[in-house]
Amino acid sequence: MSAPPRVLTVAGSDSGGGAGIQADLKTMLALGVHGMSVLTAVTAQNSLGVQGAWELPVEAVRAQYRSVVDDIGVQAVKTGMLASAELVEAVADLLAGTDAPAVVDPVGVSKHGDALLAASALDSVRTKLLPVALVATPNLDEVGQLTGVRVGSERDMRRAAAAMLEFGPRWVVIKGGHLSGDAVDLLTDGSEEHWLRAPRHDNRHTHGTGCTLASAIASYLAKGHTVPEAVTAAKTYVTGALTSGFALGGGIGPVHHGWALRGDDAG
Repeated sequence: MSAPPRVLTVAGSDSGGGAGIQADLKTMLALGVHGMSVLTAVTAQNSLGVQGAWELPVEAVRAQYRSVVDDIGVQAVKTGMLASAELVEAVADLLAGTDAPAVVDPVGVSKHGDALLAASALDSVRTKLLPVALVATPNLDEVGQLTGVRVGSERDMRRAAAAMLEFGPRWVVIKGGHLSGDAVDLLTDGSEEHWLRAPRHDNRHTHGTGCTLASAIASYLAKGHTVPEAVTAAKTYVTGALTSGFALGGGIGPVHHGWALRGDDAG
């Protein structure tokens, strides 16, 4: 039996299982690829927020990456929480030497507003990490952090995308989930645009959406889809996961990564 496409996530651990490495690997399993991981940080995290975070040494991150890529190989790489400028630059160097598409989720804050990236690392994200990305997937808060562009409406999303593309990713997905109305995302490479819309569901259990979307894009890219195809399919998968999000603990619950695998209401 041949091995499925292989996707590597380089991200932090969410002990509550809703985001981070855990969300990435669940997404990859649900979409039929083999998920592998490079752990960059450990968080103490639950439905109420992040109670603590500890980044791993650069040499530990580099050793994990080389161990997987040099032996098993990858068809796509996804990055999430990188925490510090040193880790951002180390991972950017690794990606630059890897012949596989990179999906960069420039994680800045958690769903609860907890900082997951040092302010001193923002310039490294702009100048080192984004230039090696095939696709970058910032939310509106991350767009503001990185570009200074504040998005208050759909009209602002084009301006935000143009500002992100100046940092070098070939494509950018501006995630408009924080706007009112339909959940709309803009995918563009500066010449072609794809507006991806989905109805907004009345479900506050949305923890892990950003990690899940980026991992789904990477999974579809690894399976041979074009960027527009991969992002469109990922949006459909995330919409289903959001619709099926469930309560967990006393705060914001996670999206349901296995929604499409259920036999009852998977459709």
